Amino acid sequence: MEIPISGFLVHSDDPNGEHSHMLFLTSWDGRPVHSHCFAGATSYDYGHSHEYAGLTAPAPSGVPHVHEYQAETTFNDGHIHFIRGTTGGAIPISGGGHYHYFEGFTTVNGSHPHSHAYQGHTGNEVT
Repeated sequence: MEIPISGFLVHSDDPNGEHSHMLFLTSWDGRPVHSHCFAGATSYDYGHSHEYAGLTAPAPSGVPHVHEYQAETTFNDGHIHFIRGTTGGAIPISGGGHYHYFEGFTTVNGSHPHSHAYQGHTGNEVT
């Protein structure tokens, strides 16, 4: 099954010689797409916690959907962690729009290897 998508590609050369492209979708199967901002703090473990913030991957508007997300935490206690996952389904907001719940565990890191739990909900949709 083929699903038509449209968007634009951004080319980037970083000073370290890394070459990359980012694809920004603007429609999926003829429908506009949207994303959500998300932010929060991890659980407090091993004497510290971390904060994180990001923007979900785009998903089609007006149909049941979820979003992929990923972020790098703040540098605390000499290390960072990564979070990655898939949100739950859309939860309607009275007056329009919706948000998504997410939860999980960070990657393992630190001088005493450990992970942190996190949970939260996205903000309302952004285009």
